[in-house]
Amino acid sequence: MYYAYFCAVVIDKKIAFHTLGCKLNFSETSAIARQMQARGFTTVEFDEPSDVYVINTCSVTEQADTKCRNIVRKAMKQNPDAYVVVVGCYAQLKPKEIAAIKGVDLVLGASEKFRLPEIITDLTKNPCGQVLASEISNANFFVDAYSVGDRTRSFLKIQDGCDYKCSFCTIPLARGKSRSDTPENIVKNAKELAAKGVKEIVLTGVNTGDYGKGIGGDYNFFDIVKLLDEVEGIERFRISSIEPNLLTDEIIEFVAKSKRFMPHFHIPLQSGSDKMLKLMQRRYKSDLYQSRVEKIKAEMPHACIGVDVIVGFPSETDDDFLDTYNFINSLDISYLHVFTYSERQNTKAIEIENPVPMQVRNERNAMLRTLSEKKRRHFYNQFLGQTHSVLLEEEQKAAIMHGFTDNYIKVSVLFDKEKVNQIANVTLNDFDEAGNVKATIV
Repeated sequence: MYYAYFCAVVIDKKIAFHTLGCKLNFSETSAIARQMQARGFTTVEFDEPSDVYVINTCSVTEQADTKCRNIVRKAMKQNPDAYVVVVGCYAQLKPKEIAAIKGVDLVLGASEKFRLPEIITDLTKNPCGQVLASEISNANFFVDAYSVGDRTRSFLKIQDGCDYKCSFCTIPLARGKSRSDTPENIVKNAKELAAKGVKEIVLTGVNTGDYGKGIGGDYNFFDIVKLLDEVEGIERFRISSIEPNLLTDEIIEFVAKSKRFMPHFHIPLQSGSDKMLKLMQRRYKSDLYQSRVEKIKAEMPHACIGVDVIVGFPSETDDDFLDTYNFINSLDISYLHVFTYSERQNTKAIEIENPVPMQVRNERNAMLRTLSEKKRRHFYNQFLGQTHSVLLEEEQKAAIMHGFTDNYIKVSVLFDKEKVNQIANVTLNDFDEAGNVKATIV
């Protein structure tokens, strides 16, 4: 379903954005902000008074839903008369619930969010939030997006939606089927970012490795990697996340010899127990995951490998969790992103018997976070005394600035304005209080 609106020009109005969730959301928020700026809006920080507040939501966990409500309240404290718009995954999944939140004026679904400039023509507060969220089947088109100006690196959207049926996940319901940008447009956007002075691009999507669907031809993710490796002006590319069954030997081998792709992989695991992987409806077993880690380390011993894992999935016993813990402990990986399972409506997982008590879920989460810190420190420790290239970021605290090495070690150096958004060689010295590596510019 589509709607026709008169697009009025808005002058001297302020708009603020808040993004919850993934890198893909950040790229889309930035794209919407540029659309609104073209209409005459001035973008301000979210903690400043504004005429319009736009909240781009996530709905991976129940906590993300709660965060949305808290952010709406924060906006209303800044300006009770502000016009509040909610977009994103939560907006598609629960539009009526969001519209009922006090202060929300407009809720836009997956097919409507990029039409905000033509929809928002009147900033009069709406006592009953308006919902424009069509069926997710209507989200069958691709809208390109990239972030710029928000931070040193840029998130470039190349893929959207997901055809996988993981039993815990609502993302296919929130974003629709897998679809992709054209190779030509991806390269064009990368060149635009290079012209804007961007040094590093992170390729992002819902299921990035599934790239190629929806555009015709015989394109796949490896084709995009090869094309982008030739783009002049971008010194670094990273792959935000890629499923282990889609991370092929040819991709790993190419990155190992690449001019611009960094030795850094983030590979979702979710569980080290084959029993749990089957219940989760994942498309691999633990032995395939292990083979991917071993292949990366054989080609790039210095590579950084991040891992997603879910604890407390329904029916996960102590032995199942120990299988996961011991499996991860045996792998040569660098850090973990640990998620506590939360029940989501319209997923198969909520039908599985024997839910894990929340206290147990939290205990398992804490154990894996401790393991993650041990893995990260061990990985960092291997490179102390060495010199690595670092892209230094503008953010500073107490005269210290940070950046990441090619293999994603976070370093801290003395702030130097001339070095912001520049790649510098640094010597890795020791750990600081936050667990980062103190370094000196060579």
